[in-house]
Amino acid sequence: MPPNPEATVRRLVAAAERLFAERGIEGVSLREINAAAGQRNSTALQYHFGDRAGLLAAVLDKHQPEIEARRHQLLDEYEARGGLPEAEARRTLAAALVRPMAVKLADPDGGRSYLRIMEQLVHHGRLPALRSVQSDPGQSINRWRELVAPLLSEVAVKRLHQRFMAIRVTYVELARRAAGPEGKDERLFTSHLIDVVAAVLATEVSDETARLLAERDARPRPGAEEGPRLSGGA
Repeated sequence: MPPNPEATVRRLVAAAERLFAERGIEGVSLREINAAAGQRNSTALQYHFGDRAGLLAAVLDKHQPEIEARRHQLLDEYEARGGLPEAEARRTLAAALVRPMAVKLADPDGGRSYLRIMEQLVHHGRLPALRSVQSDPGQSINRWRELVAPLLSEVAVKRLHQRFMAIRVTYVELARRAAGPEGKDERLFTSHLIDVVAAVLATEVSDETARLLAERDARPRPGAEEGPRLSGGA
């Protein structure tokens, strides 16, 4: 029986997400992924995906539509409610960031591996797989950033990058949880992570931080950009 291309693609993506999660995106060779997927043809991976970036994009494409749809739904609900007190607005937006991804903890088809991969990407925002996300205002993470901005001070948005801190905390904690034992009730973990992210968004700039920021700005230095805008992802 001739090979089924769709089945081959699924096996390659499943092998890639598992090995990328366990050993790092750059820590495993394409040859090893090909072998782990049971492909005797050494060029199968290159035929279907081209290179590592194409394979990584396929892994993300497997999971992100679900996350995008759910986050947009939560953001729609947030906008429809309108006029929420600031504390409630922050927690509602924190939930819109966290919950769509936390669902992946219970996804047996590579969801936990996906979360571990995304934690790696949060530290490598210039990877090709994320470039289109960073420049696409229709992505849910970029919409989230725009809705959060009015709740933060200008210094938190433009100079301390508090939104990126909230995103990074989310990805790091979800990846840590995903690396642990499966089968747990994730409701308490998820609710507490939302609390933590809301607290990050509510963090005020202390006198010490303001002073150090002023001292830094007084020194000549290259301008630092805000961290990557991530899909579903982000």
